[in-house]
Parts: sequence; structure tokens; C-alpha cells
Amino acid sequence: MSATALRDSYPKYTISKNKIQLTPEIDVDEILEKIKHNYKNNPVNTIDGVKIELGKEWVHLRKSNTEPIIRIYAESDSKTTANALGVRFVEEIKSLI
Repeated sequence: MSATALRDSYPKYTISKNKIQLTPEIDVDEILEKIKHNYKNNPVNTIDGVKIELGKEWVHLRKSNTEPIIRIYAESDSKTTANALGVRFVEEIKSLI
């Protein structure tokens, strides 16, 4: 099997990258804990942030150690869904601030 054929045999996924700017006094760890609690019925991985599995999609929230932001990575089999998932978590984080 060629490398191209092997690559084509895997499902296609798209990643959406977002970030939300925060102010220095906001407790990012507290926000991530609240998000984790909100999705306690989903598989959650807390290695290097908070990764939440949502069926065939996932979202990974990661705080920056150098600036007051949260990076939001969302993956889905469609670009539209990945982008919508990223926006959904931006809005959810804003509601917790």
C-alpha cells in the first residue's frame, strides 16, 4: 500500500483554533475547573489543560503560562462544526467571567 493510499484510508478531521483574551486578575484555573465540572458526564482529560470528548468531536482548552489567554482547539470531521464548537466554548468561557 502506498503512503498516499494509507493516508486516504484514515478519516478526515479539521481543527479550529481560537483564543480568548482575559485580564490578569481572572483566575484561569477556576474557569477551567468550572468547564470541567460542566462536562463531568463526558470523558475529560486534564493533561496539559482540559480536553473534553464530545462524541466524534473534541475540544481542548489550554491556558497560556506567559499571557492571560485561554487557547481553544476544537476538532471535528467538518470545518463548520469544528469552528462552531470553538465559538461555543469561547461564549461559554465568556459567560463564566
